[in-house]
Amino acid sequence: MVMSYEGCFLLVFSLLAVVASGFYRNLPIVPFDEGYSHLFGHDNLVVHTDGKSVHLSLDERTGSGFVSHDLYLHGFFSASIKLPADYTAGVVVAFYMSNGDMFEKNHDEIDFEFLGNIRGKDWRIQTNIYGNGSTSIGREERYNLWFDPSDDFHQYSILWTDSQIIFYIDGIPIREFKRTASMGGDFPAKPMSLYATIWDGSNWATNGGKYRVNYKYAPYVTEFSDFVLHGCSFDPIEQTSSKCDITESSKVSIPTGVSPSQRIKMENFRRKHMTYSYCYDQIRYKVPPSECVINPLEAERLKVHDPVTFGGGRRHHGKRHHRSRSSGTKANDV
Repeated sequence: MVMSYEGCFLLVFSLLAVVASGFYRNLPIVPFDEGYSHLFGHDNLVVHTDGKSVHLSLDERTGSGFVSHDLYLHGFFSASIKLPADYTAGVVVAFYMSNGDMFEKNHDEIDFEFLGNIRGKDWRIQTNIYGNGSTSIGREERYNLWFDPSDDFHQYSILWTDSQIIFYIDGIPIREFKRTASMGGDFPAKPMSLYATIWDGSNWATNGGKYRVNYKYAPYVTEFSDFVLHGCSFDPIEQTSSKCDITESSKVSIPTGVSPSQRIKMENFRRKHMTYSYCYDQIRYKVPPSECVINPLEAERLKVHDPVTFGGGRRHHGKRHHRSRSSGTKANDV
């Protein structure tokens, strides 16, 4: 059945209801073979016997990855991920949406990227958004985490509608990106596939390429499970959306966007853990991109973290003192 305009509109409210109410926890888990296909890496991709979990590994020969069977036009997409431990400098694990194989010069992307580090330093997480090939305007944000993502599985989710994109970790929104008229076509608006990969990002991932992948510690293994594909699949031949996953539980009327309680958690996360935002990068952008809404408190926090990038000052080379993360930090304290 071809999805009508009303169907699209209902899907948007369905997705918002699913996330805002916590119903996403009850969405059906898709077995790997029903939702995804092997992308690259040969035997570096291993499907568990239960059919619901996958190992991806990186070694001297190759990385590995998988891709969704279907293209999607908007939806809620999620997976539980456990990252490699120990020395992981140069290693990049990505969970993202893209249509680069269909639109070489004007592709869209919505990215979770996990950036490895040297021993004793934490994994960092990066979110990024490209619309209509706008790769000259990187919309990156980077964060530290309140937990060790190599100790256990954590849920990483993307909500994509025609008006906003929200990134979640364990149900907590960490970034809200709203479509504005000034962006023009730079908001992701074309059907995309969902991908997961592990690969060698030695040239840039850790301190701008200072620390590279050390294959003495290979294979680097990351695990994926609890796959959720909740949205409208898109037929590239017929150019129509169908199979919209709208549940009875999502038909309640709810406020659009991030709820007040979620916003408190998001603001707490960003205040404590965000280390970079493109909107405040005065080296790359003399004038912030048009969609940026500058928060003075956020600007001051980032300026203290890196005065060269965020304040135009000189970098001091004195010792920095870092307070270690408490292993007992709870999600509610983010």
